[in-house]
Amino acid sequence: MTVFRQGTPSLCYRISTALNGPAEANGSFGTPRGKHRIRALIGKDLPLGAVFVGRRPTGEIWTPELAISNPNRDWILTRILWLCGEEPGFNRGGTVDSMRRFIYIHGTPDTEPMGVPRSHGCIRMRNRDIDQLFGFVTAGLPVAID
Repeated sequence: MTVFRQGTPSLCYRISTALNGPAEANGSFGTPRGKHRIRALIGKDLPLGAVFVGRRPTGEIWTPELAISNPNRDWILTRILWLCGEEPGFNRGGTVDSMRRFIYIHGTPDTEPMGVPRSHGCIRMRNRDIDQLFGFVTAGLPVAID
């Protein structure tokens, strides 16, 4: 992932996208492509590894022991950048709506590989990286997913 400021690359991160590859349809578990914007920033001032369910912090902090006791959980950690599609019929509205699919850029356990497709559709980042990115962006900022 490359973050641009005034047309110049400013930050670069290794990420993980969907195991199922790119796809816009509801239920596809693919990462939606195209023009998006950040709808909401969630998790300000929470500690690294804070656990979210339904965009709400649970009060838990991710640990290997917590992961072992919850083997089927899709870990959404530290911060959430909730994305909204900007292209009607492609990633906005109807059965292709990125926001209604709850597509985020979010933290994931540091035990998860980056650069390898593994998510259920979201864009996963290292916790320190999403924390840094969170401080750099604002709601409404455009996001392009190729």
